[in-house]
Amino acid sequence: MSEVEARGSGNRLQEQLETIVELLRQQSRMRDELDELRDAGASPVDRAPIAEALRDSGDVLQQQLDPLHPADIAFILESLPLADRLAVWQRVRADRDGEILLEVSDAVRESLIADMDQGEIMAAVEPLDADELADLVEDLPTEVLPELMASLDAQQRERVQSALSYEDDQIGALMDFEMVTIREDVSLETVLRYLRRFDELPAQTDKLFVVNQDNLLTGVLPLHWLLVNSPDKMVGAVMAPDVNTFHPHDDAYEVAQAFERYDLVTAPVVDEGGHLIGRITVDAMVDVIREEGESEALSRGGLREEEDIFASVWASLRNRWSWLAINLVTAFIASRVIGLFEGSIQRLVALATLMPIVAGIGGNSGNQTITMIVRAMALNQINADSVRRLWRKELGVSLFNGLIWGGVIGVVAFLLYRNVALGVVMTAAMTLNLLLAAFAGVGIPMLMTKFGRDPALGSSVLITAMTDSGGFFIFLGLATLFLL
Repeated sequence: MSEVEARGSGNRLQEQLETIVELLRQQSRMRDELDELRDAGASPVDRAPIAEALRDSGDVLQQQLDPLHPADIAFILESLPLADRLAVWQRVRADRDGEILLEVSDAVRESLIADMDQGEIMAAVEPLDADELADLVEDLPTEVLPELMASLDAQQRERVQSALSYEDDQIGALMDFEMVTIREDVSLETVLRYLRRFDELPAQTDKLFVVNQDNLLTGVLPLHWLLVNSPDKMVGAVMAPDVNTFHPHDDAYEVAQAFERYDLVTAPVVDEGGHLIGRITVDAMVDVIREEGESEALSRGGLREEEDIFASVWASLRNRWSWLAINLVTAFIASRVIGLFEGSIQRLVALATLMPIVAGIGGNSGNQTITMIVRAMALNQINADSVRRLWRKELGVSLFNGLIWGGVIGVVAFLLYRNVALGVVMTAAMTLNLLLAAFAGVGIPMLMTKFGRDPALGSSVLITAMTDSGGFFIFLGLATLFLL
């Protein structure tokens, strides 16, 4: 999809959201009118026109929803407050509930499932494949699970249990069991006749998996090879024996990186003995990359989990309080650093106006460094040997930035206050704080990784705390020594 098409699609979706929001407002106004008429003692005949208009508005809302892709409906649901979200959810066709539940965020899915009774939940999840069921099982009410498992055939039940036996960040939890397998001792013509027996091929099928009689994976046959080779050739003569294979315990994000690196659409998943047990598809890997990016962004801000933007005050408070508490402590430390130099600030008021610049630029530089380091660590581009080189590189960048931009702000300080020493102190403080930011920007994620923590968790909070306190101390300390 081109950039123009993507922008056009986004605009259309935004227009559809605005249309739905307006319909919901109209319905709210009509309900208020009905309540007022009912309270005033109006007869059913008098209320009938408004009641009919309300039903018509509901039908229009459903007509707006029916042609939309499940992902688009998920976007709309996530963009609405809880009451409006549930009103829209009631207008979604029951046969689409399951695929929409797969698309929405965990927080929104929880609110939708809470609004469904047991029969509605069963109707929503029964059409789903085993790997899709495994994604939803943890969010379903416990009283539904026995009935759900009993409704599955033996093969589906085994597949669901298999997927649930793996951690969320392992490929086994994400693999798809719908795939086409062929034997290597048959001709391409036989394969073509076999494929024509399918009503449709599984989604994302770009290759066929070649197995022997023991279900050992021996190769893959890309579909375009099947089409361009002579039908008389044997599969074993055409297939690619060297394939990208993965194991169910492999880390999902590392596999997603392999998909990106090798431009894969699908890849086989095999057990320790080489037996084919499933496949992994590019759409699942795109979701992994997106979720990893969102999780990293949330972690840098000190959020523990994805949050429904329309969640209750209490739910949001539980998600945010811990790092805000840490931030409060670090802010108090910064304020005490300033308090140590209260006398200096009283004697030279210019210090109060200049010190936020030193701290702010240091925080910005530190966040740049820490973002690059966390990204490199996520891509496994950093090892023990490269850490020292990274420190030298980042310290060098900060040194030059400090001298250049510190010199600029030093000149500005001199022009404003006609004090050469103040300009020199400003340059020196800026340079030293940028060096501190570089050291901390590399050191914080390394230290957190060493202790088994997510290197992105609260990183922006920590780096800002260090550059604020450090910047104030450096600038005010230098000013006290050389100006006062």
